Amino acid sequence: MPNHQDRAIIITGAAGAIGFATAEILASQGARLMLVDITGDALEARGAELRATGATIETFRADCSKEEDVIGYVDATVAKFGRIDGFFNNAGVEGAIAPIHEYPIAEYDRIMSVNLRGVFLGLHYVLKQMVAQGKGAVVNTASIGSERGLAGGGPYNAAKHGVVGLTRTAGSDLGPLGIRVNCVEPGVIETPLLNEILVQMFKGGIEEGLRTLGRVATLDRCGKPAEVGHVVSFLLSDEASFVNGSAWPVDGGALSTIRH
Repeated sequence: MPNHQDRAIIITGAAGAIGFATAEILASQGARLMLVDITGDALEARGAELRATGATIETFRADCSKEEDVIGYVDATVAKFGRIDGFFNNAGVEGAIAPIHEYPIAEYDRIMSVNLRGVFLGLHYVLKQMVAQGKGAVVNTASIGSERGLAGGGPYNAAKHGVVGLTRTAGSDLGPLGIRVNCVEPGVIETPLLNEILVQMFKGGIEEGLRTLGRVATLDRCGKPAEVGHVVSFLLSDEASFVNGSAWPVDGGALSTIRH
């Protein structure tokens, strides 16, 4: 099990399924966490749940697409914990499903603002602090959509391709300074955000959607948020000390083959 004892780690999108599952894992491994999300009530509830286990938890409400909010959560973390050892740059939105020629421009702007600009801003300001420290590790959230086309999800797909590009470039920039930057590429993971899409895509709703999309993976099922969280924990840990600039599929084998 990775050891994150007393490490200060920021998680954005912390009130969501993958963010919170990762927070639970990191808290159990001794990390001190700054949980960041735009949904204030859900964020506070998640924070209270973890504090009840004895974990050291701070929360910060932020819109990760806004520069002043990103500066705010970075400064708050340093003020509270004195440093930033790890960063799970995870906040994101799924968006509408529509072909490119029908996709609403305003929705495109919203998706790109959160899923790409927000990732860049997080990297920009967290890495400044890590450079000053001379050490740190970052994990961005990309997607299996970073490696393939995704019919109906043009802006999401484009943004997630961009996250892999930012990850590889940041790893190249910061590796010589002792800072590692990697990303995870979740496949079909059971989350509320996925469920919103399944309702749009399948007449049989969520159950039909999970059965159908689960067959994309060679394991014949959808993944669980904690299965992503354990990979994130590893990549943030010293056990991954020679892993940098890489994209890790957590997809049940979906990208490994042509199937269904």
